[in-house]
Amino acid sequence: MNKTLITTMLTACMTLMTACSSDDSFELDSVTQGNSTSDGATGGNTGTGSSTATGSLTSFTVNIDKTTTEPTSGIAAAYYPEDEDNLENNSFDTQIDINLSNPTAKTENGVTVTVNGGHIIANHGSEKGICYYVTGSTSNGSLTIVGDKKYEVILSGVDITNPDSAALNLLSKKRAFVMLDDGTTNKLTDGSTSMSDHKGALYCKGKLLFNGNGALEVYGNYNNGIHSADYIIFNTGNNIYAKSTANHGIKANDGVFINGGILNVEVSAAAAKGINSESDITVNGGRTTVITTGNGTWDTEDLEAKGAACIKCDSIFTINGGELWLKSTGSGGKGINADMDGYFNGGNTYIITTGSQYKSNNDTASPKGIKIDGDIDISDGRIWVRTDGTNGEGIESKSTLNISGGEVACYAYDDAINSKSHMTISGGYVFALGQHNDGIDANGNCYIKGGLVYASCSGSPEVAIDANTEIGCKLYVQGGTLVAVGGLESGSSLSQSCYQASWSANTWYALTYGSNTFAFKTPSSGGSGLVVSAPYTPTLLSGVTVSGGTSYFGGFGSIGGTVSGGSTVSLSSYTGGNGMGGMGGGPGWR
Repeated sequence: MNKTLITTMLTACMTLMTACSSDDSFELDSVTQGNSTSDGATGGNTGTGSSTATGSLTSFTVNIDKTTTEPTSGIAAAYYPEDEDNLENNSFDTQIDINLSNPTAKTENGVTVTVNGGHIIANHGSEKGICYYVTGSTSNGSLTIVGDKKYEVILSGVDITNPDSAALNLLSKKRAFVMLDDGTTNKLTDGSTSMSDHKGALYCKGKLLFNGNGALEVYGNYNNGIHSADYIIFNTGNNIYAKSTANHGIKANDGVFINGGILNVEVSAAAAKGINSESDITVNGGRTTVITTGNGTWDTEDLEAKGAACIKCDSIFTINGGELWLKSTGSGGKGINADMDGYFNGGNTYIITTGSQYKSNNDTASPKGIKIDGDIDISDGRIWVRTDGTNGEGIESKSTLNISGGEVACYAYDDAINSKSHMTISGGYVFALGQHNDGIDANGNCYIKGGLVYASCSGSPEVAIDANTEIGCKLYVQGGTLVAVGGLESGSSLSQSCYQASWSANTWYALTYGSNTFAFKTPSSGGSGLVVSAPYTPTLLSGVTVSGGTSYFGGFGSIGGTVSGGSTVSLSSYTGGNGMGGMGGGPGWR
């Protein structure tokens, strides 16, 4: 069966298992928040209005981190496309020692080792169970391995620099188990020129399977850092840093599967990708940090403007557990970019883009936190997205977008959450602040059926929650708890009662219905009027003090805390439309 089809089926199964039903209450286990400090990034103002706010969502940063222990909670089961990919199901008992500092030509246990200066070729032919134990260093050399059977390479304090080609060249088409020896640091570097037009400082023709508790640093100066012509698997214990100044950090033709480990990637070339796969990318555990700094560029083959991306896959993207920390600073840069569907079933995802839109030859590449060309399904985990540059959108689906659980918080220059087709929110916690556009924008119907939704727009003519009425679509408020700074799309269908009020900037409010209370802080500027809705008739207090409880949306919301003080806000019936029934404009509205 085709590997992509297998992975697609697995993803669908995981999605069905982890999807949660609609629930009008606030109950949901909180997700551990990552460390956060200010990075001082800001965006310009080109819209008709602006909506601004402060909090850790607007100030968290992303940095390379090789030392913090990888997470042990919030991880999913390791995934191996085939049982044989798991090192535990293999045995490599025949050890061949290779010392790069003092290489020796030899024939041993059916393995032939040839030496040409610092360049070593090891050929195990049809021998099974071969383990290459590699030590030493060379400033002008390489290690190439060929053979017809799968094999293991243990890197134990290795340092290879090859000015002319790949440092570690795994040319066998069979599985390569690369073991990072416990407690050792290993380094692979290529030059900026090449005699062979090589594809990576570490190149593997077969499946590339990382294991062990050591560290590996890979520096690609000619092409990619790490490249496999098949798929790559990272496992718990790995501590890998990949950097490329010429192309992608990590490149795989048939998939990337991150089961665990500490993975750091940096790329600086124009439109370069941190992790790039021509098939699926699946994250089950570990902590992965990717930073891209290259600007957009014109692709002379595809004849289109392209930007960099921290993660780019040509098929399906899935995160079931672990942590993703992604930052793209160049023009047109993206956090996650997938050509098919995106499944967010767990884990923590933090994304920052700071670049503006890239333009070339009448085409554009816009910065986006998450861009999925197919459907987006969010059922669990935490997603925080911030886009600071001009035209930057938070989360965008080119098809449908469904949120049934988890915590989603977007603070975006443009639309915070956008779908080209229908959007459904049936559960979870959703925060969407569009600094210069809508908070939530569906270009089909938009259904609010459950969960907690807090949205804010920049000001008229934008609205907090928008649907495409121009083609006969509507916003349907059918359940859940809703706070909308800037009102709702005109002509909305409100089967659950909605209420309107004026609002004050930078103020804590408490919305209560039954035994549930959601405390929220308003932005420092935003759209006209406030609309709220709940399963039962709510009450609203302004100017409250909140202590304790669980913080959501980087400090913009709180649940389960103690609310004191405040004054009662008069709520009147709201029947739809962004005119807000004559209510006064919110602070900063223009």
